[in-house]
Amino acid sequence: MKLLQIGILFIGLISWEIKAQPLNKEAINWIPFEQISDSLERNPKPVFLFFHTEWCSYCKKMQRETFKDPKVIQNLNEHYYAVEMDAESLDSIYFDGVLYTNPQTVKKTGQYHQLFRLLMQDSKKPTFPTSLFLDRDFKVTQRKFNYISIKQMLNIL
Repeated sequence: MKLLQIGILFIGLISWEIKAQPLNKEAINWIPFEQISDSLERNPKPVFLFFHTEWCSYCKKMQRETFKDPKVIQNLNEHYYAVEMDAESLDSIYFDGVLYTNPQTVKKTGQYHQLFRLLMQDSKKPTFPTSLFLDRDFKVTQRKFNYISIKQMLNIL
């Protein structure tokens, strides 16, 4: 009997601990490139572009930390259209009346998508993560070629 009571108490404590932990169900409302033009036409606001790669550890850190912070999520969702893209993606993207592709047929490090190269035209060598902040007219206002912490992101936003 005593063992049963201890077991029930243990299960009760575990379920209380699980319920007590806050769950952050909010997430950044990432939209695809194809949707930006229509969104800007209907409701103009600044745009945040986040370019990453599968091999970039600082990109993963931003996704795991910066983009999980409730204040960053709230700020981006309220004031920006947010778009994220793997710079080495093989996907075709129809944006602003033009079809953009990656000329590679197999994903390869350093072989970047046309859309990424177009937006990075004045940058000599891409570094990741790359974050672009654009105004309502889709003109770049800031470029960041590094990890952005939660505090830094909130200062920028």
